Amino acid sequence: MQHVTEFPYEVEESPHVLIPMADGVNLSARIWRPKGAGSVPAILEYLPYRKRDGTAERDALTHPYLAGHGYACVRVDIRGTGDSEGIFDDEYSEQELSDGVAVIEWLAAQDWCSGNVGMMGISWGGFNGLQIAALQPEPLKAVVSICSTVDRYADDIHYKGGIMLGENPAWAATVLGWFSLPPDPEIIREGGMEMWMDRLEETPFLAGRWAEHQLRDDYWKHGSVCEDYGAIKAAVLSVGGWHDGYRNTIAHLVENLQAPVKGLIGPWNHKYPHFAWPGPQIDFLGEMLRWWDRWLKGIDNGAEDLPDMRVWMMDGIAPAVSYEHRPGRWVALQDWKARPAPEVLHFSGEKLCEQAGIVDRKAFPALACGQAAGEFFPFGFGPGELPDDQRLDDALSLCFDAPVAEAETDILGAPEVTLSLSSDQPRAQVAVRLCDVAPDGSSALICHGFLNLRHREGHETSIDIPVGEVVQARVVLDQCGYRLPVGHRLRVAISTSYWPFVWPEPAPVTLTVQSGALHLPVLPEGLGDNWAFEGPKGAPARETRRLREGGESKRLIRDSGDKSLALEIESDSGVDEDLNTGLSHSIKHKELFLIREDDAASAEASFFWERRMARGGWRATVEGEVRMRGLADTFEVEARLHIYGDDDVQFNKRWHVSLPRL
Repeated sequence: MQHVTEFPYEVEESPHVLIPMADGVNLSARIWRPKGAGSVPAILEYLPYRKRDGTAERDALTHPYLAGHGYACVRVDIRGTGDSEGIFDDEYSEQELSDGVAVIEWLAAQDWCSGNVGMMGISWGGFNGLQIAALQPEPLKAVVSICSTVDRYADDIHYKGGIMLGENPAWAATVLGWFSLPPDPEIIREGGMEMWMDRLEETPFLAGRWAEHQLRDDYWKHGSVCEDYGAIKAAVLSVGGWHDGYRNTIAHLVENLQAPVKGLIGPWNHKYPHFAWPGPQIDFLGEMLRWWDRWLKGIDNGAEDLPDMRVWMMDGIAPAVSYEHRPGRWVALQDWKARPAPEVLHFSGEKLCEQAGIVDRKAFPALACGQAAGEFFPFGFGPGELPDDQRLDDALSLCFDAPVAEAETDILGAPEVTLSLSSDQPRAQVAVRLCDVAPDGSSALICHGFLNLRHREGHETSIDIPVGEVVQARVVLDQCGYRLPVGHRLRVAISTSYWPFVWPEPAPVTLTVQSGALHLPVLPEGLGDNWAFEGPKGAPARETRRLREGGESKRLIRDSGDKSLALEIESDSGVDEDLNTGLSHSIKHKELFLIREDDAASAEASFFWERRMARGGWRATVEGEVRMRGLADTFEVEARLHIYGDDDVQFNKRWHVSLPRL
């Protein structure tokens, strides 16, 4: 990354500005403003991830850069997190969104603001940017939403295809540890301890809440902008990465918004594109400035005439659990909706063919299938986060292979698989993977999709499968941009479980596939223009000092005696000190997924986070842990929170709930 030190405007920073809410609670904002620029538009990033320390590293690269180009950049801690007052109640709650509207209106009313406001953010900030836009606060003119979703049930970190993700309790543990840290005592000098204790006493049991809502009910519909795309009037730049868990949103928004919208998808993980991996990284701050200049300053720069979608078409290469760079090329599509209808390959015996044939093949129980899945969210926090060679999972799946490709094939969009099948159990799930099989036999995951077969008529109800009767199922796989090389072949792999990516059904299932087809979105040769971006730029990096090195490990252990599988993931961030604030931080993290290959009701997972912060003689440590078991009839969910620090600070809280499996 090129670190830029000179900007059109000198930047001044205010680390703790209070923004009052109607109920008397004050939210804490960190504001970067361009000196001598007069009244300028404001750009809001609104997060629970602690502006003082949690996002300080990435904020240093981004906000001063935008401010130096004539914008007031505002980073606000959500109520009850970081240095903001009040109590956090849930992700994307009514309180959070109404506070966000109030912040926008407050910004627009400041004498240093022109009255126009934009929102930017990745993940949580990408979510609430879209959700607040749907509430239509008048000053909000534009949004840049990165790695977000339009549907909190169908395409978030909780459920996929109506099946609970393994990351659902993992995310609850992450939130438990993140949001239990204290406000910075250097910022909150009076009442900080009482503020912290109030938060801890009111800590919500999110692991239980998210496991309780197993259907797409009103809880998940709240904040799902797909319920009414027309409510969004602000101009939206939607951004994501093929190696991110939220890769589907960009196409959904481009296809459905009536407001100005453009899409951008790179090979990236769950990071901002100017420092995400795998490369290539791009000048994403320049892309944002172009968006803001057009919609917040009214500069006629042609942003509205950009192609509907700019995507990195990834070359098919050997599977690996991490890449520094992903080979490929940028392709721009002026009209995303003008792509041709998908090509169809039918199941026939063990093959994918142009003509349908007899199948009548079985997918048997295989609880070990899924060990090569990789992480739902590749953050760069641990080793081997990307999918591994799929051959072991393929061997445990029902596979259908296409002929060897005689020409390069570009796949762009969301493949679908339609199935006619029967089940020997009233409840079952199906996992479908699309793979690239090389001449050497290696199998690279292109994308996958899942379906709780009791949700085959929609995610709002569960309908038992009539045992032995043929039912119809449609499995939509994740969006992808992938070039299948000459000499390779496509493979559709079907399995009855995919642990630990998704939670298995409580009883072993055998599915009999009678017929099926792959609907493949192929980008014809010549459709789409070449594109190019400049290299990444950013403001100077935060000044830190490394006090202790960390480490990472990932182990898969199989005990042939009791047929158990254990996946252990551990990471230790080491200790870094921020030389500007004097705060030092460290994070230790452990995940453990367990299952016995002969018992689907033995699946369990535990997630532990230890977060420490210190300055001088002051110390605070948070330990958050969530454990979940999927038994025959219930989900057993428990959590523990333990706090200790200076002045004999001690806090302990436990939760437990037993929930019926719907």
